[in-house]
Amino acid sequence: MPGAAGTVRADQGHRRVAPGIQVGPARSIDNVPRLRIHRCPVRPEGRAGRPAPHEFQGPSESAASLTYCSEVSLRPLPLLAAAALVVGGGLLAWAAFPGISWWWAAPVGVAALMLSVRGRGLAAAGALGLLFGAAFLLPLLQWTGLQVGWLPWVALCAMEALFLAAAGALLACVQRLSRPALRVLGAAAAWVAVEAAQARLPFGGFGWSRLAFSQAEAPTLGLAAVGGAPLVSFAVALTGAALVEGLLAARQRQVRVLVAAAAVAAVAALSGLAVPTPAGAEQGTVRVAGVQGNVPRLGMEFNAERRAVLDNHAAVTQSLAGSVREGRSAAPDLVIWPENASDIDPLANADAEDVIGAAVTSVDAPTLVGTLVRGDDGRTRNTTLLWLPEQGPVQSYAKRQPVPFAEYVPYRDFFRRITPLVDQAGDFAPGDAPGLFQVPTASQDLTVGALICFEVVDDDLVSDIVDGGAEIIVVQTNNATFGLSDESVQQLAMSRLRAVETGRAVAHVSTVGVSALIAPDGTLLSQAPLFEPALLEADLPRRSTLTLASRAGAWPEGVIAVGGILGAVCGALARRRHVEEAP
Repeated sequence: MPGAAGTVRADQGHRRVAPGIQVGPARSIDNVPRLRIHRCPVRPEGRAGRPAPHEFQGPSESAASLTYCSEVSLRPLPLLAAAALVVGGGLLAWAAFPGISWWWAAPVGVAALMLSVRGRGLAAAGALGLLFGAAFLLPLLQWTGLQVGWLPWVALCAMEALFLAAAGALLACVQRLSRPALRVLGAAAAWVAVEAAQARLPFGGFGWSRLAFSQAEAPTLGLAAVGGAPLVSFAVALTGAALVEGLLAARQRQVRVLVAAAAVAAVAALSGLAVPTPAGAEQGTVRVAGVQGNVPRLGMEFNAERRAVLDNHAAVTQSLAGSVREGRSAAPDLVIWPENASDIDPLANADAEDVIGAAVTSVDAPTLVGTLVRGDDGRTRNTTLLWLPEQGPVQSYAKRQPVPFAEYVPYRDFFRRITPLVDQAGDFAPGDAPGLFQVPTASQDLTVGALICFEVVDDDLVSDIVDGGAEIIVVQTNNATFGLSDESVQQLAMSRLRAVETGRAVAHVSTVGVSALIAPDGTLLSQAPLFEPALLEADLPRRSTLTLASRAGAWPEGVIAVGGILGAVCGALARRRHVEEAP
């Protein structure tokens, strides 16, 4: 090699070849010299902010620049700074959800986690992800401990935070990929992979904290019609990942990368606005009345006066019947009572049967009644009955996915050794068929898809009723146990997303609120406040056209999740090669 200034000889020791850059002895693999950069305190500058030219014989200038950028971008933050950043990011992710409803904070929270784990090993990244999960989930799910104490609340959050620990590790891996586009796409796909697992594991999963459910007021909501909740979460995480790449590009003065990252973030955040979300009727409309009867008291003892709860819902229904007779309200085609409107089994108790029958006959409309029914096997089921005037119950649906540790306890004997609180939970049996009702109306039978309470979280249960021909969706719920917390508005946001995802109107009816009637585009047509008797009325469109999300089912989520895992594996292998090649 010529010995000109700035030139590196293969047999030389350490020499400074540019301001702020020092290289070690070159090694030759297949006659291709390699440079190892020890420290990069400043970026060498040439004219117009460009890197100063160097004379390299062997490694190309572009290779040296890539090595420089990689070393700078993968230098991890100090541990205390990273910990503080993930706590702030977790709190921002929580703030995106209804209650505070800063939907724009969700991608910022993702970006905070990504910056914190960048350049770290799997163990450290996982620990930071766990800390992020604690800061995110403890305030988000605080309502789970309102009546049963801190132990179940903390245990649930700890279990769910393990998924975010996995997210931290995966995000650290994908940020080892060589190209910014791969890092951004890989990070968003890895997040979807974690949410897919969280929504299914263990015991059927608990996907309450999916980023998509924070976006009911956001421009990204429209994407639910294309790819469901997974695509909305993908867009949120993509926005956060693009913010990270933009920040690093700005720091390194890589203008083209900065512009590209900003464009990706903007498109991901706003593309939902371009998705059409038709809300018009295709088979006419149906007049729906939602009955929010209220309960005598808040908390676990809300149903201590079960007859009072039943009477409350019957009274609101009787009031509607009076309004119809006086011409102040239109006659309903369907009346909806919420989950637990009658915790007295009307199939076994003649008094409850008489109260419900009288209310339904007075309003002269088919009524969906949320109740508890004891089966022939002796086990109770959380049930919806279709009650017809003068006929009584003619169809039923039993909740297919009872809530673990609330409506049933898996491995009860084992968990009883940990806490006696398990005996406060029920022992409900699951149903075995989708919630589909054929409701007679004046024009033609209406196909109603029913979900009970937390079932609105489950993608597969929603898909089943739409695939079964549901023209409208009913979500019956009981939020009395959770008092004045944000649980009710968080759940309502899920029903709004399901409306857009399926292209169906949704009647979200609670014993205590917040109840609402929702248009197929997610718009609230009518809403009732918490802990007040209320009656909701609206003409809901009957629709049968399937959205792209309903046609595709779980395939988009699966493809995205596999891509995220593959990206993380490639990133991990890239890191391993880097370590092995280092002298």
